[in-house]
Amino acid sequence: MAKADSNGSGERHTRLDVVIVGGGLGGLYALHRLRALGMSVRVYEAGSGVGGTWFWNRYPGARCDIESLEYSYSFSDELQQEWKWPERYGTQPQILAYIEHVAERFDLMRDVQLNTRITQARFDPDTNSWSLRSAEGEVITARFCVMATGNLSTPRVPDFQGLERFQGKWYHSGLWPAEGVDFTGLRVGVVGTGSSGIQMIPLIAQQARHLHVFQRTANFSLPAQNGPMQAEHEQGYKGAYPERREAARHTPFGVSGYPAPTESALAVDAAERRRKYEELWQKGGSIGFLTCYNDFLVNEAANETAAEFVREKIRAIVKDPAVARLLTPDDHPIGTKRLCLDTGYYETYNRDNVTLVDVRTHPIQEITERGIRTAEREYELDAIAFATGFDAMTGALREIDIRVEGGPALADAWAGGPQTYLGLTVPGFPNLFIITGPGSPGVKSQMIVSIEQHVEWISGCLDYMREHRLSRIEAEPEASRAWVEHVNAVGDSTLYPQANSWYVGANIPGKPRVFMPYVAGVGVYRQKCAEVAANGYEGFNLTQ
Repeated sequence: MAKADSNGSGERHTRLDVVIVGGGLGGLYALHRLRALGMSVRVYEAGSGVGGTWFWNRYPGARCDIESLEYSYSFSDELQQEWKWPERYGTQPQILAYIEHVAERFDLMRDVQLNTRITQARFDPDTNSWSLRSAEGEVITARFCVMATGNLSTPRVPDFQGLERFQGKWYHSGLWPAEGVDFTGLRVGVVGTGSSGIQMIPLIAQQARHLHVFQRTANFSLPAQNGPMQAEHEQGYKGAYPERREAARHTPFGVSGYPAPTESALAVDAAERRRKYEELWQKGGSIGFLTCYNDFLVNEAANETAAEFVREKIRAIVKDPAVARLLTPDDHPIGTKRLCLDTGYYETYNRDNVTLVDVRTHPIQEITERGIRTAEREYELDAIAFATGFDAMTGALREIDIRVEGGPALADAWAGGPQTYLGLTVPGFPNLFIITGPGSPGVKSQMIVSIEQHVEWISGCLDYMREHRLSRIEAEPEASRAWVEHVNAVGDSTLYPQANSWYVGANIPGKPRVFMPYVAGVGVYRQKCAEVAANGYEGFNLTQ
């Protein structure tokens, strides 16, 4: 049980075995697993509800790009059998309802503290424990700290000059009002055409009097081919869940039905490739493209065959050739940025009330009282929606002042890029764990598969430490250096670094350009983590 008391200053003090920061999918599962070990555990969540990404991202059209029957917990067969997904791809409200159901079903909320933002974390080497402080003044002491702060949880509002002068209302996709926004009859500007922009633009266009889309970089997007969940499909899927879940854990992206490919795109003739790409286009989804050939993400010529297929589709859908040219990506291989899914995105540009503004040629200069001024002209707007993404993978961790007493903050230690061992731990920061941190497959996988694996590895580690009466674990600097070099080498062997993506922090001014995810595949990574544990936590210093 957690113990709480207060000192003479009126501060509230809480003592735990494990403190978890973040009440999303990772934090909730960590609570469930660690509580089952008999440990005193508590989750601290900044929001007024659980859900993490799916609590904050309430923008129009927010939807998962992994199929519902895959994007769900696998730890409870009863849960995965009983929950009914209404659509092939879950919407934000559907996924949030699912997470809330899980929290209720497993009685998690009694150990979740909402509306509590952790601002500081200090490790005391003398007591081998962490002391965390909230913005509200609470002090939490725990032997172990698990950061479940998420990969896409620090929204980036661009620092355009004059934003405070804008007389209309502005919104960010990652901080959307819970009550929603009605754009009916308004002149709206959407800034950004990444995944969030691609999802919201078709729906805002249906409401707005006129929609201006401000695009700096065109992105590849594939049709989701979403639809209502078919009972026969659901029944067959759930009947094969044990086999599907196990298979997913050994695939490149953690999704069943897409084993590692064995054939080169260049080993088949053009007609066969086109037939395959067309079949994938009609089927919908992105994983099929990413796993269709074994050289899709490592060979430019192979990649170009798929990129050109999608470009042809864009040119066929968008009626205005000039607009089609702007929407056709030509500066990065397909799949090296997040490969988006859409419903009617390209078709939206055929509407009379939608205008595409090229801000690569004519950059945004400032936000004015009346709208957005580019290098070419001013656009009068009643509302602006920023779909400008996040300080991904490291942003939430860098916002908290995390340090060992007397040492540098984590943000300073990572000034040249994140240093982790397995994406799970950080050298120089004992007893600190990260769920799906940089250096793990996290964002390049089905996130819940990676979350479950990380949480299970952490809980196994803490159980091992308790059994062996150990109180401190820390990644060895050399093990971390070797892992970071390995992550970089794997990334450099692919086409991923050719794109200025949030995978390398390119969307954040001044952020070091380091390719952060581990892209050798979920199966390869899981095997490495299992070997480390089996070898007595090789690469770690464990002490009493």
